[in-house]
Amino acid sequence: MTSRLLGLVRDQVMSFLFGAGDQMDAYNVAFRIPNLVRDLFAEGAMSAAFVPTFTRTLTLGGRDRAWHLGSLVINILVAATGFLVLAGIAFAWPIIGAFAGKFAEVPGKFELTVTLTRVMFPFLMLVAVAAALMGMLNSLQRFFVPAISPAMFNVGSILCTIGLVPVMPLLGLPTIMAPAIGVLVGGVGQVAIQWPSLRREGFRYRPVLSWSDEGLRQVLVLMGPGVIGLAAVQVNVLVNTILASGEGTGAVSWLNYAFRLMYLPIGLFGVSIATSALPTLSRHAARSDLPEMRRTVSSGLRLMLVLNVPATIGLMALATPIVALIFEHGRFTAADTAATAAALACYAPGLVGYSVVKIVVPSFYALRDSRTPVLVSVAAVAVNVILNLTLVRVIGFRGLALGTAISAIFNASCLLWLLRIRLGSLDGRLIATALVKITAAALLMGAAAWTTDYAIALWLPSHAIRVLALRVVASIGVALFVLDRAARALHVHEFTDVRGLLMARLARLRTRA
Repeated sequence: MTSRLLGLVRDQVMSFLFGAGDQMDAYNVAFRIPNLVRDLFAEGAMSAAFVPTFTRTLTLGGRDRAWHLGSLVINILVAATGFLVLAGIAFAWPIIGAFAGKFAEVPGKFELTVTLTRVMFPFLMLVAVAAALMGMLNSLQRFFVPAISPAMFNVGSILCTIGLVPVMPLLGLPTIMAPAIGVLVGGVGQVAIQWPSLRREGFRYRPVLSWSDEGLRQVLVLMGPGVIGLAAVQVNVLVNTILASGEGTGAVSWLNYAFRLMYLPIGLFGVSIATSALPTLSRHAARSDLPEMRRTVSSGLRLMLVLNVPATIGLMALATPIVALIFEHGRFTAADTAATAAALACYAPGLVGYSVVKIVVPSFYALRDSRTPVLVSVAAVAVNVILNLTLVRVIGFRGLALGTAISAIFNASCLLWLLRIRLGSLDGRLIATALVKITAAALLMGAAAWTTDYAIALWLPSHAIRVLALRVVASIGVALFVLDRAARALHVHEFTDVRGLLMARLARLRTRA
C-alpha cells in the first residue's frame, strides 16, 4: 500500500513539474519498455514461475538446495537482462521510431525520447534481480519487506526529480532527465532493501551457472510462456502508447496518468491478494488438492469483486474531481484534467478484469499449465488491437482506453471459464450471486457519490484545492456510507469479511507506528 501511495505522489510531482506536454510524452514512451518488464517481473511472470518452483524446492530439498536455485535464477536474469540492456541502448533509435515515429514531427521530441530510453534501459537488470529476491522472500512467508521494496523505487524517483530538476539546466541537460535518473536510483533501492532480509534468512549468493539444474529449467519453462500469459494488460498499454503518439501532444501523458489512477486499486488490493494467495495455491497444487484450490480461488475472486467493483463505479462517478484534486497543479491544466478524466472513465470498466487476472493466471501456473494463459493472452491482445484501431477513429484517445478495458474483461472471462473446466468448479453460483449483489450496492454508491459531487460543485463553483478536496472527501464519505448500508441490506457477506480484514490491517499499522 505504501508503495502505491508513493507512486501517486510521484505522479503528482511529475504532473506539477512537467504537466502533459512534449517532455512528459517523451518520458512516458521512453519508460514504457522498462516499466513493461518491471510490471511483468515484479507482479507477474517471475512470481508465477519462480514462487511455485522455489516453494517446491524449499519443501522437498531444504534451504541449501533452494539457495542454490535462487543464485542460479539471479545469474540467469542478470545475463539475459544485461544483453537486453545493451541491445536497447544500441538500438534505441529504431525502437522509438517503431513505437513513436510521429514524435519526429515535433522538433527535438524524438531525439529526447531516444536519449531518455538509453538512460532508463539499465533499470531492466535491477528490477529483474529485485523480482527474484521478492519471490524468495514471499516463498519464505516474508511479505512485508518485498511489499515495501517498490516504495524505494518511488522514493528514489521523487527525491531525484525534486533534487535534480534545478541542476539539469546547469549541466546543459533537459529537466526531464532528472526523473529518468531517479528510475535508476529507485531500482537500486529495490534491490538494496531486500538483500539484508534474505541474508538474515540464510541466503548466500553463489556465482554458479548450470543449465542442467532441474529447478532452473522448470522456472524457465514456466517463465517464458508466463511472460506472454501475464503480458496482456501491459502489452495493451504499450499498443495504446504507440497509437496515442499519433494523437497529438498530451495524449500519451493523459492515458498514462489515467491508467496509473485506475491501476491504483489493483496495486492496493489486487496484487496483495494475489501475492498472498500464490504460495497457498502452489502448496495445494503440489498436493493435487483441487478442492482446496477451488476454495482459495473462489475466496480470492470474491474479495477482488467486493473491493474492485465499487472502485470501478467510484472512479467513473468521480473521475473529474479526483483528477483535478490530484494533478491540476503547476503545469497540469484544466484541459489536461478534462482529457485525463475522460480516459479514466473509459479505463475503469476494465478494473475488475485486470484484478481477476491477478488471481486466475497464477492458478494456472500453480497447476503447471502455462499454455492456456499464453493462448488467451494472445487472443486478448488481438482483440485489444482491433478495438483500439477501430475506436480511436471514432472517439480519439478515449477509444484506446475503452478498447483496453473491453480487452481486459475478455481476457478475464476466458481465463475464468477455462479454469472452471480445469478445476471442475469455481463455486460459480456463489461468485455470480456475490457479483450481482456487489454491483447493485456499488451502483447505489456511485449514484450517491455523483449526486453529492454535483451538488457541491453547484454550491461552490471553484477549482480551489480546498473545494476540490471537499468535493472528493464528502462524495467518498457519502459513497462509503451508502455502500455499507446497501451491502448490509443485500446481505453481501464478503463486504463484512473485507471490512474486518481492513480493520485488522489498520490495527497492525497503528501497532507498528
